[in-house]
Amino acid sequence: MIRTAATRLSTRVSLTTGRKASLSTAAQDLDRLHTRENYETVLDTFAQHRACAVLRTATSDACPKAMGACIDGGFKIVEFTLTTPDCLDHLSNFRSKYEGEVMVGCGTITSVQDAENAIDAGSEFIITPVLIPEVVTWCAERNIVIVPGCQTPTELFNAYKYGAPIQKLFPGVAGGPGWVKAVSSAMPFLKINPTSGVDLDNAGDFLRMGAASVGLVAPLFDPTAIANEDWDQISQNAAKVMANVKEVGPLKR
Repeated sequence: MIRTAATRLSTRVSLTTGRKASLSTAAQDLDRLHTRENYETVLDTFAQHRACAVLRTATSDACPKAMGACIDGGFKIVEFTLTTPDCLDHLSNFRSKYEGEVMVGCGTITSVQDAENAIDAGSEFIITPVLIPEVVTWCAERNIVIVPGCQTPTELFNAYKYGAPIQKLFPGVAGGPGWVKAVSSAMPFLKINPTSGVDLDNAGDFLRMGAASVGLVAPLFDPTAIANEDWDQISQNAAKVMANVKEVGPLKR
């Protein structure tokens, strides 16, 4: 009986080892697989700078000018959205131009195909407007940082459970920073990234109340300033936001 038990144990160990080897081989065979080191670097950058510039423009011409002005104002994390004409071309150009200086991602991703296209263009992280489990899973399997849009505490938790290391709060919620504090206190493992409802003055308040990072859209990229091609105003907006964020300091991971 002792010999039989030992044989069974040996068989279980062999099967487990075999399964792990198969999983490792499968992971290596995934297309667009990123390294774990790259994954951690993206998260470290979010923790260090804590603010992402989210750009949507009606014209292709305005896109690089507005984003360049924002970077001049101090932003180190930027997101190009697929609703912007020629988004992926601009993303690719900025990735090449600011390699190692500014982290570039892609938003308004609504399918795995969108995610594949964004990664092929050079996106360093993926952001979705709503919680799309198959996109989260696709990214998580490949060590790609995914930030899915969530509206409720349940969605935030499910995003985390599916493998999203950062969870985007979108659209804005009643209560603002206070809501974030309540949810992050109850579920401190979440890394909430409020986007809608964050402005030039309250970005630091969100961070102090438990947000891991924030996203800035229209308050940063003022539509009137863009229409008037007032890029200095965009730079000033960016500088104001980053000053408020820096007062809070980096996030301890």
